[in-house]
Amino acid sequence: MATSTGEGAAAPKSWTVRFKELPLPLRVLFVTSFVNRAGMFVFPLLAVYLVRSKGLGTAEAGLLISVGSTGLLVGSLLSGPVCDLRGRRDALVAALVLNAVGYLGLGTLDGAPWTYALLLFVALVGMGMFGPAANTLIADLATPEQRPFSYTVSYIGNNLGMGIGPLLGGVAAAYSYHVMFAGNIVVGLLCAVVIRIWVPRDTKSGTAAPKAAGGGRIRLGGVHGHVLWMVLASFFYVAPLIGLEYALPLAVTTELNASAGLVGVVYTVNSVVVVGLGLQLEKRIASYPIRTLLLVAGALWALGLAVLDFGFSLAAVLASTVVWTLGEIIASVVVPTYIADHVDEHRVGRFMALNGFVLGLARLVVPFGLGLIWQNHGARPVLHTMLVTPLVGIAVFAVLRIRSSAASAPAAPAAGPAPASAASAAASSASASASVEAGPGPADAVRSGA
Repeated sequence: MATSTGEGAAAPKSWTVRFKELPLPLRVLFVTSFVNRAGMFVFPLLAVYLVRSKGLGTAEAGLLISVGSTGLLVGSLLSGPVCDLRGRRDALVAALVLNAVGYLGLGTLDGAPWTYALLLFVALVGMGMFGPAANTLIADLATPEQRPFSYTVSYIGNNLGMGIGPLLGGVAAAYSYHVMFAGNIVVGLLCAVVIRIWVPRDTKSGTAAPKAAGGGRIRLGGVHGHVLWMVLASFFYVAPLIGLEYALPLAVTTELNASAGLVGVVYTVNSVVVVGLGLQLEKRIASYPIRTLLLVAGALWALGLAVLDFGFSLAAVLASTVVWTLGEIIASVVVPTYIADHVDEHRVGRFMALNGFVLGLARLVVPFGLGLIWQNHGARPVLHTMLVTPLVGIAVFAVLRIRSSAASAPAAPAAGPAPASAASAAASSASASASVEAGPGPADAVRSGA
């Protein structure tokens, strides 16, 4: 009779047990990230704030958001060096402080439009630094088996916070935009204090699984080239999300003539789907190749945006959110885990920063581009443009070179050592095909490790 410790009889661990098994600094990070996101009242309603409170046009607001969003690019680029020089903790704390300083000016000062862009730049430098530093901390402290679960929990916490934050922010904005800004600032500074106390400065565990040697500069080819191309290609799944952040509040308030508070409802639906299905997906996607997961993510993105495009109404907005959120979940777990599993430890921070840079690039070009389209042609072409983007992503990931994780390879049968010539041939074959994912089993990049 098998015991509870037998390999075939061990019951799957609950998510609470798996969460408790994570290092304390990671648990602190996840809680503070959730609280910070829940207090992130400003950014989801920024376009509405600039148009309604500051009297800017939609195109001008889009331009200022795009210019200010260069701070995300700068913050993402700074995150890697700051993590390396000052530690992950200091990078996280600095990110939260910069965000608070920028929003303090944006919420209290009246000036020329360019001053709003400058203050937003400062705030978004902080926002751009936080995500890569948090992902690097996860890569440091989580074991390879814990990484997919850790990134899923991080993603769920962030999205749950984003579901609550805009809802509370909409209520605060209906009362006063000053209250909205004040709440965002106070919560961010409190999270900075908690991280400063509970997260150690040196978080490199030294337990990461060995990866390919030969790190160095981030290059288009070479050892890490396949990771670089995956991160760059993820732009096509990030751009629609940024497009929705910019266009949806305006569409709901202008095209549908609905309250800004309904924007928070959309984020709440997104969070309900993430919380309800995120961990279930994390368990089930472990049996699929990474390429398949990315293609499915793109298909879900495209289907959700098609619902929104061809049946634009409040009901379509809510229904489409359910569908594209599933694609967002898959891509958001697969990409950072792929980085952590395939990049040398001393380069993880820079590749996580590159991942954040792609997000910042989307925030730079998407609002401005969609603002121009909206200004010149109306809302419907904006929806068409967002629908095309994940379709391009599907085509790119269909041909992209993607590696399987070495840890996911089937275990060798315990029938004795293979002949030297066979072992040599197998090694040569593995080396020749390592650049392309093949076979039915996918990869530790998405395995729950339970």
